[in-house]
Amino acid sequence: MKSNPLGNSGMTVSEICHGTSALGNTPVYNYQVSEADAIATVLRVLDSEITFLDTSNNYGDGESERRIGKALAQAGGLPEGFVLATKVDPAPGSTDFSGARVRASVQESLERLGLDRLQLVYLHDPERMTFAEATGPGGAVDALVELRDEGLIDLIGVAGGPISMSLDYVGLDVFDAAISHNRYTLVDQSATPLIEAAAQRGMAYVNAAPYGGGMLVRGPDEVPNYCYRPTTAETRDRVRQMAAECEAYGVPLAAAALQFSLRNPKITSTIVGFSSPERIERTLELAEMPIEDALWDTLDELAALGRDGVGLDDPYNAAQQG
Repeated sequence: MKSNPLGNSGMTVSEICHGTSALGNTPVYNYQVSEADAIATVLRVLDSEITFLDTSNNYGDGESERRIGKALAQAGGLPEGFVLATKVDPAPGSTDFSGARVRASVQESLERLGLDRLQLVYLHDPERMTFAEATGPGGAVDALVELRDEGLIDLIGVAGGPISMSLDYVGLDVFDAAISHNRYTLVDQSATPLIEAAAQRGMAYVNAAPYGGGMLVRGPDEVPNYCYRPTTAETRDRVRQMAAECEAYGVPLAAAALQFSLRNPKITSTIVGFSSPERIERTLELAEMPIEDALWDTLDELAALGRDGVGLDDPYNAAQQG
């Protein structure tokens, strides 16, 4: 598998990143993953071509990190060259996203994962506070920068949904990496300005949810929602056209959806969720499946209709700061 530089950090990561939100039985998913299956999945990732794993303090109220920590203990720690990223969050049921809470979140993650330092920590979904609150003296951003300066964290990033919000954080020029989700896919490419801004600054850009919550795997008739919310008839029709074109070439829609992200040279890595070892193998197959240029010509034309998004990136300034 191809590896890419993680921005200007000197680290490299695989072009596919293991997303672990499902491993903590996060409520957005309609299935449960046992602890044994979660640990087996992480162990398989650690023994695969994949060298990048993404989790968060709040996935399953910490259960994702706890299960990853158990897998790391069985494996004898992180393999050399492997990068583990997590995210800071308010405590469950709390809206506290202060600098003090950021420090507490990092300590919780260290304990659950069984590590003495963290390689990459993102500020997670900062739309839960105002930009002024996050960037004020002693706020969440200050706390992350201080933790990096203290050596407890190697790199810091921002991970969110609204692109306008993420651009504000990237513009601070203090972060090493950025994540957006569902905003650079065959359906929606509204993250393009963020990808460009990250590249200009030497930041890593990590693309999450290339399947849009399942629509770009099972099709719009089985999964009519995009990013876990209703979408338009026009979007569903466009995905049906994509699926039909892929079928004509004997290519799974999921392969095209994954490779649409992988083929962008400004994307450092693409986060794909695995809830079983078998899904890892299938993802690697999809990533390597040959796709003819003629099919890409058609898919790119259909995808371009989503360059301005499909309504996911709601304005946040008025709501968060007004």
